[in-house]
Parts: sequence; structure tokens; C-alpha cells
Amino acid sequence: MDQETRLRRARTFDEIAELYDRGRRAHPEQLFDDLFTLAEIEPPGARVLEIGCGTGHATLSLARRGCRVTSVELGSNLARIARVKLAQFPLVQIVNAPFEEWRADGERFDIAFAANSWHWLDPTVRYARAAAALRPGGVLAFTTGGHAFPEGFDPFFTEIQECYEAIGAGLTKWPPPPPEQVPDAREEIERSNHFAEVRIARRVWTEEFSADEYVAMMSTASDHRLMESAKRDQLFAEMRRLINRRPGGRICRHNLTILHVARRKP
Repeated sequence: MDQETRLRRARTFDEIAELYDRGRRAHPEQLFDDLFTLAEIEPPGARVLEIGCGTGHATLSLARRGCRVTSVELGSNLARIARVKLAQFPLVQIVNAPFEEWRADGERFDIAFAANSWHWLDPTVRYARAAAALRPGGVLAFTTGGHAFPEGFDPFFTEIQECYEAIGAGLTKWPPPPPEQVPDAREEIERSNHFAEVRIARRVWTEEFSADEYVAMMSTASDHRLMESAKRDQLFAEMRRLINRRPGGRICRHNLTILHVARRKP
């Protein structure tokens, strides 16, 4: 993804901040259990720099565990919603700024954490910027992954591919590789020369959706936001039709979360 496309897609979330807050769901608590276990850091009092907090879904989990959180969010509308959501937590600060330009003003963190946002950052500076914000021995943690297709995945996703193909948005290879074959970012982290001791937790988990819930979530996906409106309407109508014709009117989606935790080099 080139820089112009990356920035354009990243900024779509702020345009629909309220929909994003309703349509996106919280991360499983297992993610945060894995985070602090692999980081070997106790949550209460941990100084966490959260990169790209969105509307604060992950921030809530960090705050409830007693962390001192500074969340840096590019989108002003997203940051506004996050501030309201986190207002009851005095140890949380929401900063509206691009991470690549934000300055820590001398503060150093135990953890720099990005849940589903690392890929939106400038790849030429993100590792150096994260390392500069960490104390000696601090850790970088970020997730990759997304929609997963293990053996026996819900056939709805094969059925809806016909509509994606009809509007010119189908995947070149179907089905995608199973979750155990999706690569992690270990080599990239090590090539940065800023981090070592890379630890990884790989989790597959499921969510159920009604037609309305699934369309609401997919309405927040950046690639879908940038579709021609007629094509997007056609796709969402077909999603509703396929889901609503099922007994119970629900689908099951598998998700893959690959958590990377790496210690800052001296």
C-alpha cells in the first residue's frame, strides 16, 4: 500500500466516528492477558503509550487494569468520543495528533501498544518513533491479523464472494490461507534494529453477527468506505439477503489476532 492510499484509508475512520464506535467491537480480554504476560509487566501503574486508540475500545481494557495510558489518535472525531468514554479514568489522556509527529516531552513508557493500527503508521519511521518513546527495556506490542479462514469456516463468506467478484472487488485467491499460514512480523521487527526478544501469541476467536450488525461493521472498513456507493449498496444488500435467509439470521466470523511483543534494544 503506497503512502497516499494508506493515509486516505486511515482517515476514513474519523469521517464516520460514531458509526465506527457502534460497529466495531471490543477486543477479547485474552489479548490483554497475553500482552502483560509476554511483556512481563504488571498492569497496575504500567505506563502505556497507545498508538491509534480509535474510540477507545482497547483503552478501556487498559484503564480497567489500572494502567497509566497516553493514547495518541490521528482523528479528531475519534479522539472526542474516546475522551467521553474514558472520562472516568483520571490516569488516561487522549491526545489528538499523528503519531509520527507527536512528541513525548521527555516522558518514557513501559509499553508502546497498537491494537489493529500499526499498519496505518508510516513504515519508514514507526519502529524508531516507538523505540524513542520507551524506557530502556520497555516493549513494543502490536497486533496483525484480521478475518480468518480456518477449516470449516462459515460458508456465507464463500457465497458473498460472488457479489464481491461481480462488483470487481473479489480476492484474487479464494479461500485465503488458513490462520496457521498467515505470517507474523518477526523478521520485520528484527530488521528494524530497534527491538529484540520478539515474542508472539497467535489466537483465533469467533464472533456472531446479525445482518444489521455485520453490515454496520463492514460499513466501517476503509476499503468498503472508498467503494463507489452503488457497488457498496449492492454488496450490503446481498449481505443482508444471504444472512437473513438463514435459520436464526446469524453468521459466525473467525478472527485471527497475532500479538507481537518485542523488547527495546539498549
